[in-house]
Amino acid sequence: MRKEREFTVPSQRAPRRARPGPGPAGRSAKPSRARPGVRDRARYWVDRTVVRGVPALVAWLALACLSLVAPASALLVWTDDASPDTLRGKAATVWRTVGQTLRLGGEVGPPLRIALSVFLALVSLLYVSTLVGLVTTAITDRLAELERGQTTVVERGHTLVLGWSEQTPTLVAELLAAHAQRRAGAVVVLADRDKAEMEREARDALPSRGRIRLLCRRGRPTDPAALARVTPAAAEAVVVLPPDGPGADAQVIRTLLALRAAVGEGCPVRIVAGVRDTAHLPTARLAAGPGAVVLDVDDLAARLLVQCVLEPGIALVLEDLLDFAGAELHTLHRPGLAGRRYGELAAACPDSCAVGIVRADGTPHLNPPPDTELTPGDGLVVLAEDHRATVLPAAPAAPVATAVGPAPVRPATVPALRRALLLGWNGRGERVVAGLARGGVVAVRGDEGAFMVREGVGVAAEPEAYDHVVVLAGPGGDGQPDPDGRTLVALLHLRARERRTGRAVPVVAELTDARNRPLAPAARRTDLLVTGQLTALLLAQVSQNGHLAAAFDELFAPTGHGVRLRPARDFVPPGTEASFADLAAAAARRGVAALGYRPRDAALPRLNPPKAVSRTWSAGDVLIVVGPV
Repeated sequence: MRKEREFTVPSQRAPRRARPGPGPAGRSAKPSRARPGVRDRARYWVDRTVVRGVPALVAWLALACLSLVAPASALLVWTDDASPDTLRGKAATVWRTVGQTLRLGGEVGPPLRIALSVFLALVSLLYVSTLVGLVTTAITDRLAELERGQTTVVERGHTLVLGWSEQTPTLVAELLAAHAQRRAGAVVVLADRDKAEMEREARDALPSRGRIRLLCRRGRPTDPAALARVTPAAAEAVVVLPPDGPGADAQVIRTLLALRAAVGEGCPVRIVAGVRDTAHLPTARLAAGPGAVVLDVDDLAARLLVQCVLEPGIALVLEDLLDFAGAELHTLHRPGLAGRRYGELAAACPDSCAVGIVRADGTPHLNPPPDTELTPGDGLVVLAEDHRATVLPAAPAAPVATAVGPAPVRPATVPALRRALLLGWNGRGERVVAGLARGGVVAVRGDEGAFMVREGVGVAAEPEAYDHVVVLAGPGGDGQPDPDGRTLVALLHLRARERRTGRAVPVVAELTDARNRPLAPAARRTDLLVTGQLTALLLAQVSQNGHLAAAFDELFAPTGHGVRLRPARDFVPPGTEASFADLAAAAARRGVAALGYRPRDAALPRLNPPKAVSRTWSAGDVLIVVGPV
C-alpha cells in the first residue's frame, strides 16, 4: 500500500518578541504542547482512510476480516483431534474454514482452481449484496414516500378536507365524530404541509374506539394530480377551507377549479367551501359548480357575534348546537310524512325536538305554523342524538293532556333603543355594526387605547353607559402575531372595572384561537366566541347534510326565526313541577319550538333533554327555543 506523503506549505513568520515571564532571568516559559494520544492518532488514521474512497474501505475491511478469521480458523484446526497430521493438510483445512466463513468457496487444489472458486464466490457475493441493496433501497424509498404522504388513498364514502388553516383540527375532529356515529369511515386531509405535523395536530381528535381512520397526504390542493391521489370522485363530501393569510379566496377558487378538473362535470360529490370576502362569493360558486355550497365564513362569524349580542348567554348554546357531541340537527325523509301536519309530528316525536321542515327544493321553513302540511319530498328537521334513533308514529297520535296550563299572557312592550360599545376592529367590524343595526342595536366605536390606559377618558370609554360591550379580535391576515392579545387585555380591564364599580355589562368577546379561552379573564355575563371554531363546526355540519346550510342561515339571522333564549316563567309558573314535554307543548302554543333549557345554576345548556323526566322549574331557568325576535 502506497504511503501518503504530507507536504507543509511554508509561511512567513513574524519576528518573535520576548515576553517577560515568571521564569528565571526574565525568560518566558515555553507553552507545553500536548502530544496526541493513541486514540487521536487512530481517529486521524481512520479519517485519512475514509477520504480515499470505497476501494480503500473494501481493502481494509478484507484485511480486518482476514486478521480475525484466519487466526481463529487456525486455532480451531490445530485444536481439533480429527484434523490432518501434515502441515499442508492443516493449511488446506484452515483455508476451507476461512473460505466457508467468508463465503469464498474454500476449494483446494491447483492455484487456478482456487482462483476460479474465489472468483465465483466474489460474483455470488456481488450479486447477493446488490440484490439486498436494491430491495433495501426500494423499501426505504417506499417508507420515505409513506412519510411524505405521497401514496394513493383507496377509499369510498370518505370525507375529504382540502387545505390547512387554524380551523382544520376542529373540522377534522367534528368529521371524525360524525363518522364515529356510523362506526366506520375515513377522513382524508390533503394540504401542502408536512404529513407528520398534520397527524400530530389532529392526533387528539382521533376517537379511541371504532373503525375510524384519519389519513393525511401532502400535496397542493390546486394540483389535479395531487387530488387524484385522494380519490375525490369516490368521496361522500369534499370540504375546501380558506387558508390563513392573504390570497385565501383565490386559493379556494383555484382549488375548486382543480377539483372539477379531477372529478369531471356532473360528479355527485357534495362540495362545501368557504371564502372570506363576500366579493369573491359569486366567483367561488361558479368555480364550485351547481349543487355546491359556498359559505362566507367572515359573514357567518359576524352574524354569530351579532346573535350573541342580541341573546346574551347564547354562545355555549350555539357551540353545543353545531358540534357532533350530543344532539345536533338532522333531516328526516321517512315514508309516510306526506300529508301529515307539522304540529302533529312535532308533538309525536318522543326522543327528539322538531325544529321545522325542508321542502323538496331545499327551502327551509323553521318553526312553521302547526297546521302546515308536508308534501311529497319534504323532510322534517329535528334536533336529536342520531337520525336513526328518531321514531315517528305511523298514524296521528291523540292529543296528550299536559300538566301545564295556558301560559300567562304578558303585555307587549315596545323594545327600548339599545347601544353597544365596540372595542377593537377587524375585517368583520362593518358587518357586525350592520347586523346590530338590523337587530335594533346602535354600535358605537370606542377608543380602545384610552379605555385600556386611562379608563374613563370620554363617554365612549365608559362601558356602564351602554347595554352591551363587544370586543373584536385583532385583524387577521396582515401579519399580526397575536390577534387575541388585545381581546385578553380588554377583558382584563373590563373585569377590573366591574369589580370596582359593581356594575356588570353583558360582554361579547371574539377569540381566534380556542387555546386562549382558558386564559380569558371572563366575568359571569361574558360570552367568549371562538369564531373560527364555530365556522369550522358549521362547515362540518353542512358537509354531512347539505340541507342544513339554508337552515343555519335562517337560524343565525338577527331577524326572523332563530335561536332565542326565553325565561321559563313565560311558559310555566315558577315552582311548578313539569316535564320538558309539558314545556315543549306550552312553547308550541306560544308559537315557538323548544330545543332544551339551561338551569339557573348551570352554565352549560341541555339540548334535547328526556321529555318524560319531570323537574321543578325555577324563576332563573331559561328555555332555549326557535322563534321570532
